[in-house]
Amino acid sequence: MSVLHVSIRTLTFCTTLAAAVAAAESNPPARVEGGLLVGNNGMTLYVFDKDGAGKSVCNGPCATNWPPLMVTGSDQATGNWSILNRDDGGKQWAYKGKPLYFWSKDQKPGDKTGDGFNGVWHIAQ
Repeated sequence: MSVLHVSIRTLTFCTTLAAAVAAAESNPPARVEGGLLVGNNGMTLYVFDKDGAGKSVCNGPCATNWPPLMVTGSDQATGNWSILNRDDGGKQWAYKGKPLYFWSKDQKPGDKTGDGFNGVWHIAQ
């Protein structure tokens, strides 16, 4: 194998790796819209005061009402985004260490009906 062939293979690998990293960084699981975090579906995201740093305690019926923002495929954490292991075996997105959830009663993008619910649910910012 020639040096040129090895160099081309190395360059191709590095280019592919850089493209994958750029794609992961350019496609976060949520975005800021109007000063709050929304999922890529446009729905408002919430945080739960009872969660610990890096740990979701919203399981079972709670997770039915407050569906977690789940990790899909080969998503990778970057920057302020982290991935938590849930008690049910799934993986959930967290922003700045806080697990993120949707509210089942929000019907359309822009709804914020879960903000302040029971004094422990708040819009993620």
